[in-house]
Amino acid sequence: MVVLNIAVIASDELARNIAKPADQRDVHTYVHKETGPDGARILSLIRPAKYPERLPPFLNALSTSHAGVIEIRAIDATLGEVLVAFASAGIQRGLAVVNPPEGEWLDEEQARMLFNQVGLKGWTFEQNDGVHLRERLYQLMDDVEEVLEANANAPLVLPVDQHFNVKGIGLVAIGYVQSGRVCVHDEVLLLPTDGTGSAKSLQVMDDDVDVATAGDRVGLALRNAKDEHLTGNTIIVHPPVEDKRANITVPLAVDRHARSVLHLNTSPFQKRILVGGDVIHASIDLQFIVGRVVEVNGDETVVEWEQPLFVRKDNPPNVLIAQLDSKPRIMGSATVSPLND
Repeated sequence: MVVLNIAVIASDELARNIAKPADQRDVHTYVHKETGPDGARILSLIRPAKYPERLPPFLNALSTSHAGVIEIRAIDATLGEVLVAFASAGIQRGLAVVNPPEGEWLDEEQARMLFNQVGLKGWTFEQNDGVHLRERLYQLMDDVEEVLEANANAPLVLPVDQHFNVKGIGLVAIGYVQSGRVCVHDEVLLLPTDGTGSAKSLQVMDDDVDVATAGDRVGLALRNAKDEHLTGNTIIVHPPVEDKRANITVPLAVDRHARSVLHLNTSPFQKRILVGGDVIHASIDLQFIVGRVVEVNGDETVVEWEQPLFVRKDNPPNVLIAQLDSKPRIMGSATVSPLND
């Protein structure tokens, strides 16, 4: 089974024309599944329904996606922020649909110019037809197939966005597998509390499975784990391994940052400059962590985080930096290195 997660800034109607609605809470999801000789191929649309009022769900959608869909209703500041966010997240493949309100006109050439200006030159403008958009998204899946495979073969990183106890099953954690895979009976480590447990059972799209792979939204029933070890910022990884007899060493998949040195690639349209004392937010792998700028030395910015920030050791994704009182709220993307005092 191959899953392509797609961040969608569009109306519910447009999303429903592409895929069947699934979860309809703060973040609406829509799923379309096709089965061929090589197995199931799934389009998973992730639509932050309360954007632009709420920024974190939008950034979470970006952090788990490899493609996007944007419905252009108007050329305004909100569209500018959306484009900056997709570009900062490194989502270079996507579909744009020009669909102004009935009776209104929109300059498509101006919209195309904005896409190019922020660096989204790989996006294409498409007709507003659900079947056509679905076909184009499957073509994008083919384009990123190697990326999806590489992500599946990386170390496990599974951020948890929900957890609860289920009668007869026990403690269940739910989240998107950002990289790697988790199998039934795997031993797992819960960060930042360092709690431990094992995978009792796995469920993907209401089906019991033996393995959940990068891109899957999984419900993981935990054995021998404690509820207090799951926080609002839990990351599930495999524990590190060091077997001297077998000469096997497997390090932890992520670095833990209490303080970081940040190199910011400032986004287009952003005029604000970070200074000491500024409060920022970092978005990566479904984390949304508050930090305070300690000092700025040239292109290096030292940030202290209110909670640990976890960044993958291998091929880390872009860290999106936001300031909620800035316009646009997206400052840009950054590379971060842990600062050891």
